[in-house]
Amino acid sequence: MSESAGNPGSTRRQRTRTELMAAMRALIEEHGFRAVSMGAVAEKAGVSRRTAYLHFASRNEMISALFDYVTEQEGLAESLQPVWQAPDAVTALDEWARHLARYHPRVLAVDRALDSVRRIDETVAQHREQVSGDQQQAGHRLAQRLHQENRLAPPWTVTTASDMIWALMSSDVIERLIVEREWPPAHFAEHLAALFRATFVTDPLPDEGTSLGSAARTG
Repeated sequence: MSESAGNPGSTRRQRTRTELMAAMRALIEEHGFRAVSMGAVAEKAGVSRRTAYLHFASRNEMISALFDYVTEQEGLAESLQPVWQAPDAVTALDEWARHLARYHPRVLAVDRALDSVRRIDETVAQHREQVSGDQQQAGHRLAQRLHQENRLAPPWTVTTASDMIWALMSSDVIERLIVEREWPPAHFAEHLAALFRATFVTDPLPDEGTSLGSAARTG
């Protein structure tokens, strides 16, 4: 017997918590971050304000929980899996472009709403800082792998390449091309991957044995 089947109260609590998260996300996407309050979220979810406080002690706690809810609902871990399991650095870069096209448009509305208040809301500012740090780490991981496989094109260094990869994750890029210019996500992924390859990737240098062998054959 599963835990949820043996504990229906726990199942109901989890369902209510999920409904509160869904309601909060809907409020943000429809009316912006400033529309969020414990009462507004409870009303949107169809529960009492008291019920909302049974799940979250404060508005800030509810906001913090939203971040994990959105990434789980939209499958961030699953979307990143092909990137980090790619057999080589260049394929990883291609998969990174597909990840950006696949995942980021789905969270764009929430991202824009949070960005609009990050300078005046400490909880949001902390979240944005954490997200930015995670993105910079991902960019560094991609650039470092290119370097380790001798595929990082000059004049890029691991630091400058990771900075540029991070900058190209900007929601502005996603919004302008996919939303405003109406690029299909697959079209965006294809062209972004081409940009990445043309910018960051060089042909691998031949090893010493290959160079000597070639010189002997042509000398």
